[in-house]
This record gives sequence, C-alpha cells and structure tokens, in this order.
Amino acid sequence: MINREKLLETRQESDAFGVLEVPNDALYGIQTSRSIQNLSFSGRMLKQYPGYIKSLATVKKAAALANCEAGVIDHSIADAIIHACDELLMGKDHEHFLIDVLHGGGGIATNMNVNEVIANRANEWLKSVVGSNYPVHPTDHVNASQSTSDVCHTAMRLAIIQYYSMLEIVLIELENTMSAKAQQFMDVPTISRTCMQDGMRIQLGETFGGYAAVVKRRHESLRQAILDISSINLGGTVIGSGVGAPLHYRQIVVEKLCEISGVALHKRENLFDAAQNLDDLGNISKQLSLLASSLIKIAKDLRLLASGPEAGLSEIYLPEVQAGSSFFPGKINPVIPETLIQSCFQVLGCDRVVQAALEHGELDLNIYEGAAGINILDAMMMLEKSLSLFTAKCFSGIEANVERCEVLANGFIPIVVELKEKYGYSSVSKWVKEKSKEEIKAIYKNGGAYIDES
Repeated sequence: MINREKLLETRQESDAFGVLEVPNDALYGIQTSRSIQNLSFSGRMLKQYPGYIKSLATVKKAAALANCEAGVIDHSIADAIIHACDELLMGKDHEHFLIDVLHGGGGIATNMNVNEVIANRANEWLKSVVGSNYPVHPTDHVNASQSTSDVCHTAMRLAIIQYYSMLEIVLIELENTMSAKAQQFMDVPTISRTCMQDGMRIQLGETFGGYAAVVKRRHESLRQAILDISSINLGGTVIGSGVGAPLHYRQIVVEKLCEISGVALHKRENLFDAAQNLDDLGNISKQLSLLASSLIKIAKDLRLLASGPEAGLSEIYLPEVQAGSSFFPGKINPVIPETLIQSCFQVLGCDRVVQAALEHGELDLNIYEGAAGINILDAMMMLEKSLSLFTAKCFSGIEANVERCEVLANGFIPIVVELKEKYGYSSVSKWVKEKSKEEIKAIYKNGGAYIDES
C-alpha cells in the first residue's frame, strides 16, 4: 500500500545505484543522501563548520566565473550558480550540509553536498524544481572543470587561513597581557626552582616574561606555517594534470578566487605534489601542537604557583571565578588553567590525526586530506575559545602574593647561591656540609665576618 503522506514529504531521485527518497524540503540530493546513509559515524556534520562551507562556496563562485569566461557554461547558468554561492556566503542554507566531515572517498561527500545545494538553490532562483537538476546540474555545471581533489584542497586551506585570523587576534591579546603582567611583577623578588627544588632569587616578572616569550615565538612559527598554505592546486583537477579543465579556465581561476576571497593565493609550483602530499597541513598542525604543549606548561606552572593557599607555594593569586568544590566550603580551584590544559590535550590529539593522515597517503592522491583539515580547524577553534577565556578570566587578573614571595626570596638556597658567587662553589659547599643553616645565614647577614678561614 502506498504511503501518500510520505510521498508528500519526500521526492524520489535516482542514479546508477537505484532510486532513493530525499526529503522534499532538502536542497541536497541523492548523492548527499547516499553519503549520509553510508559514510556517517562521527556526529560532526559539515553544517557545524560554517567557515568551511563559505570557503567551498567561494571556490565554486570563482570556478563559475572562470568557466563562464572560458565558455564552459553560459552566463545564465553562471549567474544562477553565483547567486546560490552568495547566499551561502551570507550564511544561508547551511542547515542542508549534513554529511559527516570524516567520510571516506577523498572528500567526495563534501564536494557533492555543496554541488547539490548550489544547483538546487540556483534552479529555484531560475523558477525550476528542486531535485530536477535542470537547468543547473550539480556536476555538469556547478562542478565543471573541477574535481573533489582540487576543490576541497583549496577550500580547506582558505578556511584554515580565515579561521587563523580569529585565533591570531586571541594570541596577540594573550601576548600583550603576558608582557604587561611581566612588567607588573618585575619588582617582586621571589625564588626560582629547578628539579622542583629551591633555586636562586629572581623577580617574579622574569618568570612571566618567559611565558610571554614562548607564546610569541610559537605564534610567529604558526604564522609562517599559515603563510605557506597560500599555495593551492585549484585547476589541477584530480591528480594535478589539469585534465578535464580547459587551459583558459586553469589560467584564470586562481585569480578569480583571490578577487572574491580577498586572500593572496597562488598556484602551487608542482600540482602533482599538491595532490600527493599534505605536509603543509602537517606543519600547521605541528605548530599548533607545539603551541599547545607550551601552553600546558604555562597553565601547570600557574596551578603550582597558586597552590595552597596554606600548604602550597602560594606565590600568586588566580582570579576566583566559581566555587571549586562541592565538598570543601570556600575552596577555589584553578578551573580556568585546567580547562586550557584539557583544550590543549585535545589539540595534541588532533595533531596525531593530521600526522597519521600525512603518513598514510598513497600514490597520486592523499585521500585523508579532509580529516587532516577538519582536525586543524577543530584545534584552532578550541584554542581560540579556551585562550580567550584564559586571557580574560585568568591571566589578566593574576596578582602576586608579595609577602610570600619576599619570604621565599630570602630563603636558604638563594642565600647559598649569593655566597657561592662571592666565595666560590667549593668553600660554600664545605660550609653547607659543616655548618647549620642558622650559621650560614649569619655569615650572609654579616658579609662573611664569621667565616672560619682555617
């Protein structure tokens, strides 16, 4: 018996693998539906990555302009495609991107999802029927002169560059905050530690200056890695040969993309290399990993320096943002540094995926590039959010426990270090072995007057 209610809710589309029911209100089509059914596992859908969708739309718009100029598609088809791309760039229709971003097939589901949504929206604009693939066809027109390989390669790099611009703002704010805090604490003497044991006297600001320096250095290395991915393979089609794309299209498509995106991009010197190797993405991920490792060290230091307050180091006070315990009344835990640490753990995990994708590419096309790119986007988004919280709710509000720092600065080991600088390592080692701490402190206090020269 025919379910007429279901017929009203769905439309039938067919391909070489048979007929499939597609939701009537869906702008995607049968290829996307099959991918949703066959290739989904992670729960991470393309609609959760609006920046990537916009980058894909930017690539498709550039391709439509280049195809029109090259005579591959006529003006009416190109105009309809461009209109649909512009709607995606404005944030419309993103709810129709339901494919799993970690699918097999070298990104085919991503490319077909965007092809079908653009084609159906273009056909609506031309007063045609959604799902008809007429007059605008998802592969014949929206995907003309392109391959999944060069589309996704290019769009992912464009998305990473644009996501990085948001992370960079947060990194600069953190660097400035750290530098200011270092200056604020430069007149606070305290104690250093090596091997978790007491060391020489330093200024608290010197420790914080080290934090500012490593973040700045890691930021500069990351920025350079981002610059390196501005070389793309659009026009190279599947493996870099450019087969399937006319010469004039290949000559102008990157120029069109630069004009639309406002990003300075250029064609990779060797397009076969671009299809085979994603070490440029591996480098970005490694820089993110090094940044995360450095941030873990800083956040752990803050937990130690603020530990106590009575039985720990207690050299600094972290801002109190919420109750720290459901058991201990009044207990305040370092929840913001601990949140940053866990964010950075996730970034390290993302990097392992990227390096695995780099390692497991075979022959003429690395089909795992999509997984690498998504994990880089995830890492950058997590860092952008966690660092924004860390700067605003923790680092900017750190205060020094001046009294505690002064007590530590005048402890036994700092005194021994200063005596060593004046009387030599051997002599002071002998005193430490033979004299009490009180006697050595007396030597220090009196400028060596009680030294037994024998």
